[in-house]
Amino acid sequence: MIDRAWLRMGRKGLPNSLREDFAGSCAVAAEWVRRRAVNTAVCIDLDAEVLAFAKERHIGKLTASAQRRIRTVRKDVTKAKYGPFDVAVALNFSYYIFKKRPQLVSYFRHLRSDLGPRGIVLLDAYGGADALREISEDRRLDGFNYVWETESYNPITGEVMMAIHFEFPDGSKMRRAFTYDWRLWSIPEVCEALIEAGFRDPTVYWEGNDRRTGGGNGIFRPSTKGEACDGWVAYIAARI
Repeated sequence: MIDRAWLRMGRKGLPNSLREDFAGSCAVAAEWVRRRAVNTAVCIDLDAEVLAFAKERHIGKLTASAQRRIRTVRKDVTKAKYGPFDVAVALNFSYYIFKKRPQLVSYFRHLRSDLGPRGIVLLDAYGGADALREISEDRRLDGFNYVWETESYNPITGEVMMAIHFEFPDGSKMRRAFTYDWRLWSIPEVCEALIEAGFRDPTVYWEGNDRRTGGGNGIFRPSTKGEACDGWVAYIAARI
């Protein structure tokens, strides 16, 4: 996905250096350095506990060569600067933590300052009718039930409180294992904030439909029109 966005932005060759913000388990960065022997990555997160988990779960399983090309940094993403990078990513809707437009623009502006002259940024976004409703969605996984719940949504401020719960076959439950206190940004708002921060040509990658199931097919293509479905996930790329 990163390579495709890079090439579509008119860049030659392939990107090599990656900044992963709100990195958590550093799964993206670990896959990045695994893919090409010249790739490097810096993972930035405020939480020392999850960075320690990342080293055990993902980074520690890389080859010695790949481990030398990935770095974890415990720091505020709005202050961290280790570039220039070819690509910056903020995924899993993590930048939704910024609830005011000036905060969001300031973050994007800082991100832009840490990119090289050919740099791009890649974000994801979610929405749809169900995103605006206080509902829960159950998913049966291997040995447990995963519950994604919108606990509250304020249409005046756009703020949402999300939670993940786990339910087990013995009847026990883990309530609010993870919580997310966000603002639900729309795609136009994100694109406009990117432009205000100095990025150019924000491009939305929309998921295609699986004709057999009626759901998404996992293939994201540049698009200017999306379906008004109950739930969607999209990607947004922009360039320096």
